[in-house]
Amino acid sequence: MTAPRKIRVLVVDDSASVREALKDILNADPEIEVTATAGDPWAAAERLRHEVPDVITLDVEMPRMDGITFLEKLMRQHPLPVVICSSLTGDGSRTALAALELGAVEVIEKPRNTSPREWRESSIHICDAVRAAARARVRAPGAPRTRPATRRGVGASAGPLGATTGTTSAMPRVTTGTTGAIPRVVAGRAVLPRSGSVTTPPDARRARRQSGDIDPKLTADAILPLGGRDAMIQTTEKVIAIGASTGGTEALLAVLRALPVDAPGIVVVQHMPERFTAQFAARLDSLCAITVREAVSGESVLRGQALIAPGNHHVLLKRSGARYYVEISQGPLVNRHRPSVDVLFRSTARYAGSNAIGVILTGMGDDGARGMLEMKQAGAHTVAQDEASCVVFGMPAEAIKHGGVARVLPLEHIAADMVAHGR
Repeated sequence: MTAPRKIRVLVVDDSASVREALKDILNADPEIEVTATAGDPWAAAERLRHEVPDVITLDVEMPRMDGITFLEKLMRQHPLPVVICSSLTGDGSRTALAALELGAVEVIEKPRNTSPREWRESSIHICDAVRAAARARVRAPGAPRTRPATRRGVGASAGPLGATTGTTSAMPRVTTGTTGAIPRVVAGRAVLPRSGSVTTPPDARRARRQSGDIDPKLTADAILPLGGRDAMIQTTEKVIAIGASTGGTEALLAVLRALPVDAPGIVVVQHMPERFTAQFAARLDSLCAITVREAVSGESVLRGQALIAPGNHHVLLKRSGARYYVEISQGPLVNRHRPSVDVLFRSTARYAGSNAIGVILTGMGDDGARGMLEMKQAGAHTVAQDEASCVVFGMPAEAIKHGGVARVLPLEHIAADMVAHGR
């Protein structure tokens, strides 16, 4: 029996040390292989003339052409799953956010030369992002959603968009440029500064060769043990808990933007890196009628406000009398994530019970599936995004399979359902 083909990745970064670190991390995963690297978008375009990868990891701060310009051209001419790999500090966060608007599937933080445990967690996030991207439905910005076809690429002989490897028919359209590979740089686009370097710690390399390197997949028990109910039978306020991952940044915008100013208080877990959630919350706040901001421990959950879990921190819903508030916690990865949707959903089941509404949006994996079942068993109204509108129908599908979903709705109908059940 032929083994499934690995996910083929093209790494694009101007730093040789970052390219090597990403190769080390991705090649250590049995499902992934780095088939090529490139020091800038021009070199990447030349590689694309010879082989189409399943996923591209793309830096945003590079010489000759910045990653955003390259992404914009690529998504317009020949959409491919792209994972932005950024430093996510200062302008890096704003640029990465713009990349998601242009069609990038995920944003991850560059690996840092830190402790072995932090390196392992970073490796988990990077590999999971690539796996999710390989299964994502990618379309050019502004293109209509269509019902998903059978996943191409992984485990098949065709390329990610149905083109045979090595052909040029599936490459980005040739227009201008000295190499004939990609259009010339748009006039006026600033070239961003070079990114820093990183080296895989030798002890991390050794550790990956040993069995048991990756911590076991923990459940929400690691943060909040399963126990009794602390919810009031009836309160004057409803509360909404939302979980999302791959494709969730734009899905959340669609949902929150459709809410009225007096919508029930909302707590959101979106899988994303540290130092990125503040910029993400600010963007949502500027576009929505409700207030949106990054959650702070002890902050009240109020009508007309959505609190976004800080990257690299779990968020739990708590209650004091009739007042809901959030608690921010570090703790271990749960379902390979921090923040974890299961942690939020379990705490919501415990402290809000039938006064809660649970929503699970597009994303890869099963985070949130068990917690949503706990919410439903506690009397909450639960909703999952439907397959046709998902970038990755992973988390909603798992929640449905576990029996925790009361309604499955298209993305554009979820806000109205939340409002109707939040009165």
